[in-house]
Amino acid sequence: MKITDIKLTGVSFGALDKPFWNSIVRTTTSGGGRVEIHTDEGVVGMAPSGASAVRRAHILGAIKTKLVGEDPLRIGHLWERMYMGGTRKPVAKGEYITSMSAVDNALWDLKGKALGQPVWKLAGGVRNRVTAYAAGGYYEEGKGIPELCEELSGYAASGFRAVKMKVGWPEVTLRHDADRVRAVREAVGPDVELMVDANNAWDAQTALRFGRMIEEYDPYWFEEPVRPDDFRGAALLVEKLDTPIASGENEFTRWGARDLIDARAADVIQLDPNMCGGISEWMKIAALASAYHLKISPHGNPNIGSCCVAAADNGLITENYPTAFKNALMKPVDFRPDGYIYMSEAPGLGIEWDEDVIRRHATA
Repeated sequence: MKITDIKLTGVSFGALDKPFWNSIVRTTTSGGGRVEIHTDEGVVGMAPSGASAVRRAHILGAIKTKLVGEDPLRIGHLWERMYMGGTRKPVAKGEYITSMSAVDNALWDLKGKALGQPVWKLAGGVRNRVTAYAAGGYYEEGKGIPELCEELSGYAASGFRAVKMKVGWPEVTLRHDADRVRAVREAVGPDVELMVDANNAWDAQTALRFGRMIEEYDPYWFEEPVRPDDFRGAALLVEKLDTPIASGENEFTRWGARDLIDARAADVIQLDPNMCGGISEWMKIAALASAYHLKISPHGNPNIGSCCVAAADNGLITENYPTAFKNALMKPVDFRPDGYIYMSEAPGLGIEWDEDVIRRHATA
């Protein structure tokens, strides 16, 4: 079997009726994309991918040139070709690695389809269901504390055993954010885990102050409290707070994960398989974290994230987006009211694509 072509389709749904934001990024539009790897035997691997001009240039330029004509089942070899082959220097971080990630994930989908096996089994098959949490609690125009509590308690009522909310928007005070955390804790009750995500909002001293303000509300973790390159500040929080510190979604490759772990800058590792180098690299990172007795919980897309958590012995929990970032290109994962995502037995990634939506909303 040989790779004959790589295609990338972008999809746009236009402006959101209600924009939302975290501490640093305002989301005003909705869209996505899909990368496809075609072969001479008719097997096609597919995975989610952004479709920006830079992403197109990487995937349909250098990466496609390196992979066409190659055996798609030799994923380790192809990862090295993408990372090193034909370039003057290896690429450590950034959009090229993210582009590699989408292609690597599509190669795993292709391999699973060729072998008739789901990716979560091929990559490790540790568990056939994974715990999921509902990521939400964003800031929105007109969303006060009552509306926030209604949103997150609704997720809990639908079966999620854990929910996540945002903090750190600079237009509100630390006390107001702490009041939001308190109100959500009261709304969801003591038996639902509550994650708090600052999206790199603060310096270490401010984050430490806030962490101490909310410790009485028993956060499951405090996510990205400081800038992503502030390992020293994050390590201070790991040392000073009882609440676990979760971080890593802005890191790339096993080498970035190594530096994060060596700095003792996180209790829960969160590298994103859609960004860090794909499922291939994520499994290496999971093994590295396991050697330090650290749990790993991937940031991002639940279709890919659930495969990773199911495959790794130290996989903790899968991020899911019941409202924000819902991906209309794909059918939802099989989340059930008992709080678990049940893994598909379908070959490959198990993603069911909505081809009609893709056709109707494809970008030029």
